[in-house]
Amino acid sequence: MVWLLAIACGASVANLYYAQPLLHPIAQALHTSSSTAAFLVTASQIGYALGLMFFVPLGDLVHRRRLVCRMLVVAAIGLVVAGAAGSLAVLALAIAVAGLTSTVAQVLVPFAGTLATADQRGKVVGQVMSGLLTGILVARTFSGLVAAAAGWRVVFFFGAGAMIVLALALWRALPDLDPPSNDSYPSLLLSVLHLIRDQPLLRVRMVFGALGMAGFSVLWTTLALLLSRPPFNYSTGVIGLFGLAGLAGAVAAQTAGRAADRGRASRATGLFLLSIAVGWALVAAGSSNIVPLILGIIVLDLGIQGQHIINQTLIYSLRGEARSRLTTAYMTCNFACGAIASAAAAVLWDAGGWGAVCGLGGGLSAVGLIVWIAGRARLLPDVAPRRAVAAVELDS
Repeated sequence: MVWLLAIACGASVANLYYAQPLLHPIAQALHTSSSTAAFLVTASQIGYALGLMFFVPLGDLVHRRRLVCRMLVVAAIGLVVAGAAGSLAVLALAIAVAGLTSTVAQVLVPFAGTLATADQRGKVVGQVMSGLLTGILVARTFSGLVAAAAGWRVVFFFGAGAMIVLALALWRALPDLDPPSNDSYPSLLLSVLHLIRDQPLLRVRMVFGALGMAGFSVLWTTLALLLSRPPFNYSTGVIGLFGLAGLAGAVAAQTAGRAADRGRASRATGLFLLSIAVGWALVAAGSSNIVPLILGIIVLDLGIQGQHIINQTLIYSLRGEARSRLTTAYMTCNFACGAIASAAAAVLWDAGGWGAVCGLGGGLSAVGLIVWIAGRARLLPDVAPRRAVAAVELDS
C-alpha cells in the first residue's frame, strides 16, 4: 500500500513538470515564441494553486478513495487534450486542468498519515513523500528523453495512461473510509484559517516550509540560466539531468520521517536547516566550477526536503480529522512563497547574476536558522509525536 501511494504521488505531481523542458518544441509546433510558450508553466502553477485551495480540503469532507480516483481520471482527460492540442490556448487550459487535479498527491499524503499507526506515521509519510519527490525530480529528465525519441505529444499521452492505471489500482487497493468531517464545504474552507489561528505548531512549520520552498524555487528558476552560459554552455538535455542530483531529497525523506517518529524532530530540523545554508555556500562557489555546484545541489535539496518531511509529519499529529485542511494551509503557504521567490530570483539574476541569486538563497536559509535557534532557546527538548500533541507543539 505504501509503495502504491508513493508511486501515485510521484506520477501525479510529475504532470506539473512535463512541459518545462518542452517549451521550445511546443513553440515550434504551435507557431509561437518560446517566451509565449513559457505561459504553460504559469498555467500549471495557477491550476495547482487553485487545487490546493479548493480540492485538497475535500479530503476531510468526502470519501477519499472516490475523490482520488475521480481526480486522476480528470487529470488523464486534461493530459489527453494537452497531447492533442492544436493551439497554445487549448494546451494551456488542458495543462491548467491537469495541474488542478494533480493536487491529488496532496490528498494522498495525509491519507497515508491517516492509515498509518501513530508510531509509524513519520516513516510512512517519509516513504510516500519519497515517491512524490522522485516524481518532481525525474519528470523533467523523463519528459526530455521521451520527447527526443517520440515527440512532445507522446509525453502527455503517456502521463494520461499512467493516471488511468493508477486510478484503477487505487480504486481496488484503498479502503473506503468514512469522511472525518460532516461540515459544509464553505465551513470547511473557513476552518483552514481557524487552524492557522489556533495551532502554533502549524504556524511555525509553515514558516520553515515556506522558506524551504522559496529556496528551492530560487535555485531551480535560475540554474538553467547559469548552466546554459559560459563557462558551462550545456545543452537542454544535459541541464535536465541536473534534476537527478536532487534525488538526495528522496533519501532525506526517509531519514526525516524516522527522526520525527523517534522524537528528534527539532534537532533534525536544525541539522536540515544547517544543510541548506551549507548547500547555498557550495552552490555559490560553483558559479564556474561544476564540482561544488553539484555537491551544493545535493546538500541543499537534502536539507530542503528533509525539513519538509518533518514539517508534514508533525502537523499531521495535530488534528487527525483535519489532515487535508492542514495540508491546504501548509502547502498553499509554501506555493505562494515559492512563486514570489521565483519571481524575485529572475529579477536578481538580471540585476546581479549568480552571486545575487545565491545571496537571496543564503539569506532565506539564515532566516530559517534564526527562527529555529530562537525557538530552541525557550522550548522543551524533543518529544516523540505519539507521546503528546502538546509536547510536539513545544517541539516546534
